[in-house]
Amino acid sequence: MKKNILVVDDSALMRRVICDIINTDSTFQATDVCRDGLEAYEKLKTTKYDGVVLDINMPRMNGLELLERLQKEKIKATVIMVSTMTTKDAEVTILAMELGAIDFVTKPDNVIEAKGENFKKRLLEVLGAVLKTEQIKRTTFTSRESVTRQTAAIRPNTRPAVNNIKGHNKIVALACSTGGPKALQSVIPLLPKNLDAPVVLVQHMPAGFTKSMADRLNETSAITVKEAENGDVLKKGTVYVAPGGKHMEVKKTAEGHVIALNDMPAIGGLRPCANITYDSLKNSGYDQVVCVVLTGMGADGTNGILSLEKAKPVYVISQNAETCVVYGMPKAIAETGIVNEVVPLDQVAATITKNVGVQ
Repeated sequence: MKKNILVVDDSALMRRVICDIINTDSTFQATDVCRDGLEAYEKLKTTKYDGVVLDINMPRMNGLELLERLQKEKIKATVIMVSTMTTKDAEVTILAMELGAIDFVTKPDNVIEAKGENFKKRLLEVLGAVLKTEQIKRTTFTSRESVTRQTAAIRPNTRPAVNNIKGHNKIVALACSTGGPKALQSVIPLLPKNLDAPVVLVQHMPAGFTKSMADRLNETSAITVKEAENGDVLKKGTVYVAPGGKHMEVKKTAEGHVIALNDMPAIGGLRPCANITYDSLKNSGYDQVVCVVLTGMGADGTNGILSLEKAKPVYVISQNAETCVVYGMPKAIAETGIVNEVVPLDQVAATITKNVGVQ
């Protein structure tokens, strides 16, 4: 049976383009369309959809206002935002994910680009990955017994922690993708201000959105959060977010460990790419790297961690399937057998803190 999708956009032409894209995939069908958030609200009160593709800027009730209404009235919906690249829209998109949106797809500037392969591929990828994971949760995690069976099936044979660390100079390297911006809101604000390690964070997002995400996390967190800049000297108690459109490496210098950004080609369509960041830590002066892998499509981070592990002690934490928006990246690293702990999202921050300590 096809997944029913509601498309909400104030542009009739854009609604048609998005519907056409959705209907090209045999998995989905664009069942209904709405011109604004108010129409969508009335639909969602009485009709259950597998997914909602939601615009931000609309008359009468915009996307953010709709999410606020749904949250207030406890109306459940799997919402994927479509957002343009302006700074203002990036800020609103980050707020939308605080209000329950699962993820976002960058909206093209014009209809010609919207009809192109890039937008089509990204929209269908996100819809497919998110709804596949949602389906697994609905069909598998419906009872205590099934949760136990599924957890046993997907949980790796976790290995013991490395106990022969000579020093206590650690760094946390975190990677996430689809569903990451929302997941990070349940991790970064829970880290203590005096965390005894710096954190480098790779989230697959376009330029502009990473700055908005970092700024918003900084507002809601005790720990300091900033979009990484070339030459930043890493400090404990600070999270450095890789800028969209740049790869981020950590370099050891006389001044300490610093951020080095570069414009190397995207790897597998990704820039930033977590594998690049993990690889760069092989030559660092840290005694141990605490690697954290959260929700996301694909397997970015796995090869980098495997390579890093051959050169330096690592402690690997992965998010469990039950709490992932998309169980891709955590699944990939879990299947390698090098994961030390598999934890639900609400325990990630405590697990990081437990392993690196506080100053």
